[in-house]
Amino acid sequence: MRSEDIRTAISSVINHYASHPDEAQSEDKPARAVLESGLRIRVEGPGSWSITTDMPSALGGGGAAPSPGWLRRAAQAACEATMIAIGAAQEGIELDSLEVVIGSFSDDRGMLGVVKGVDAGPSESSARVTISAKQASAAKLHEVIEWAEAHSPVTDSLRRAVPHRLQIEIV
Repeated sequence: MRSEDIRTAISSVINHYASHPDEAQSEDKPARAVLESGLRIRVEGPGSWSITTDMPSALGGGGAAPSPGWLRRAAQAACEATMIAIGAAQEGIELDSLEVVIGSFSDDRGMLGVVKGVDAGPSESSARVTISAKQASAAKLHEVIEWAEAHSPVTDSLRRAVPHRLQIEIV
């Protein structure tokens, strides 16, 4: 989609939600994880969406698919890139190139319960954005990137404590 088409679509949604704020809140589409074998997991979504994860062979997996941790980084990278593209389109900026790389640092002892007090997830995360747009200044691109980082749903959910409920059903 062209930048102008994205801007038109986003503007339409913004106007709709401004007039109908109750329609902006909805339950997100669930992801259903099913054990295939070993540590290979098939995750299903709406319709025919599916992805497969696996763990590295060092942890007992087959190493045949990305790990859930890598998918977390992939989701964050894709979400930030999407929000940058949306922000640029809203500002009338036609991007020439965009790359977002998400990295993180983890201590696997936490995931495996080797040491108490070591977090199971990453202890830090980083984003590196490489961007170009001929008709936009560096300052304007910085502004768009900072807006996108502040409005990325995935990054936001990682920055703050999101309440989580666990339900268990033994069959």
